[in-house]
Formats: sequence, C-alpha cells, structure tokens
Amino acid sequence: MKAAVYHGKDDLRIENVPVPEISKGEVLVRVRSSGICGSDVMHWYRAGRGPLVLGHEIAGEIVSVGEGVTGYRQGDRIAAAHHVPCNTCHYCLSGHHTVCETLRKTNFYPGGFAEFLRLPQINVDRGIFRLPEGMTFEAATFIEPLACVFRGQRIAGMDLGKSVLVIGSGISGLLHIQLARALGAAVVVATDIDPFRMNAAKRLGADHVFSAAEDVPAKLRSVNRGRPADIVILTAGAVPAVKQAFGSVDRGGTVLFFAPAAQGVSIPLPVNELFWRNEITLTSSYAANYDEHMRAMELIRQKRVDVEAMITHTLPLSEINRGFQLVEDARESIKVIIQP
Repeated sequence: MKAAVYHGKDDLRIENVPVPEISKGEVLVRVRSSGICGSDVMHWYRAGRGPLVLGHEIAGEIVSVGEGVTGYRQGDRIAAAHHVPCNTCHYCLSGHHTVCETLRKTNFYPGGFAEFLRLPQINVDRGIFRLPEGMTFEAATFIEPLACVFRGQRIAGMDLGKSVLVIGSGISGLLHIQLARALGAAVVVATDIDPFRMNAAKRLGADHVFSAAEDVPAKLRSVNRGRPADIVILTAGAVPAVKQAFGSVDRGGTVLFFAPAAQGVSIPLPVNELFWRNEITLTSSYAANYDEHMRAMELIRQKRVDVEAMITHTLPLSEINRGFQLVEDARESIKVIIQP
C-alpha cells in the first residue's frame, strides 16, 4: 500500500509499505479521509522520531476483523481514536483520562496518511466511533479535534452567558469559536494577525474579530460591557499571546492553555494580578476521552458545529507535501484533508 512516510522537516516521502496484518481482537481499516493537524507540522516535536507515518484525525471503513471481534463488521463506517486510556488507573478514575500512561503509549498503526491502518485490540475495545447515517468521511475527521476542543471548554467552565476571547483563529481557534457559540456563550471575540483567518473567524461565528496587534484588552472591554472575558482560550503559544491573555481575563475568570508553546518557552507569572484577590484560574487540556469524542460526533451530526464549512482543501495522498505546506503557511487554508 501507499503511505506518506515522515523522515523529517521537508522530507515527506510517498513509499510502498506492507498492508498491516491483524491479529485476534484487531481491525483493519481502509482510510478514506485523514485531516492534517497542526501538530503534524510541529517539527520540533517530531525531531528524531522518523521514519514514521503521521495522521491521527481519521475516518474510513472496516475491511476485515480479527478473531473475537464483536460489534463491528466489514463495511462499517467509522472514526477511531489513536490514543486510548486504560480506564483503571488513578488518573482515569479521577477523570484525567488524557494523562493516563496507557493513553500516551497507545496508537494505531502505521498512521492516517496511509491507505490502510490496524486498530489494536485496546483501540477496538474503547476507541471506535460508528458514523451516523449521512455523515461524510470528511466531516468525521473533525471528531477527534472537536473532542479535544470540547474537553478544553468543559475544563474551562464554559456555560450559558459566558463571555469568551479566543486568541488565535487557526483550525483549533475556529472550532473553539463555533463550540462556544453552540454552548451558549453570550459574546465570542476572536483575534489573529492574518486577514484570511480573521475573516474566517467572523464567518464562523465570532461576534467581534480584532487584530492581535491591537490593544486587545481595551477592544474587548469596548464590546463586552466594559469587562474583560470570563474565559480566555489560548490557541497560540507565542509569549505576546500569553501576556495578552493575562491582560484580557476578568476577575474570577479562566485562561485555558490549549496550544503548546515553542520548545523551551517559559514566561513569568504576574502573581498578584492573576491570583491574589482576583481568583483567576490558569488551566490546560490535552486530547479527549471516549465520552468527549461521542459528544463531538453528535455536535457534528446535528450541525451545531459546521465542520464542513472549514474544509478548504481535499487532496490525494500524492499531494500531501502540498497539504503540509498549506498548513504550515496558514495563509490560504483552514482545514486540509488527505484522501489516501
């Protein structure tokens, strides 16, 4: 089969690799659509780990099932989680499934940028999502990223009537904008530095969109009844963005660190301004559990989050290098999907 094998930055090769063989309890999936995630082009994170096949936002159909598999059969249309937790450790039992050691070690093989992939037994047990009738494979690639966004907003305390600032209007920022609107935010404000993304933020539901180069805290107050935001969602990891978040969160509010910073970045905390007397919460989220995947799938099914409006490019596997470049440039694309 054909697969895009990542050897390093600017070195992504279409190669012939064996179709995975499945064993007891496993499933073989024909990949129909696979989204390019921002983490796929985060090269410092991948440094020294190649060769490997990337791609974790996948949807496809089951082509064969291993001995002992029940509940799934050939032809089923599915999405699948690449990481799954053990559900029995201290972290899982405390509701922190995404910091489980098992979750950090599990994965499907070889990756979503290939014609076929194998779901190990543990993924089959707790990481398959049968697609609703009418949901396209392209839309289903958003289940995993939207699940991560849902988890982040849940942790941040999203609720009816909240005011929300989303810093950064890339793919995750745009999902956050749509989800905040779907969950009943009173006002959603977004920022970016790129006009293409700023226009996308407005089109996809932001009430107000400002350039990140402006005085965002002042602009925010001007459209939010003189107040900063109840929830600030950081989908950009640059130091100026973090400082902007600190200046934009209201007393009793929450800053959600959703995106990673560059490797080695640290920032001093204005302790008195953030914590003493102001009761501001800094929190973070990573990945998503089974329930959050199911909730994301339902939000997509109901079209409460219009994911198909975010697809700008659908490319064959042979054009994956172009897809990666589009995602890295981030000036002419929102979501790029590969169809192996």
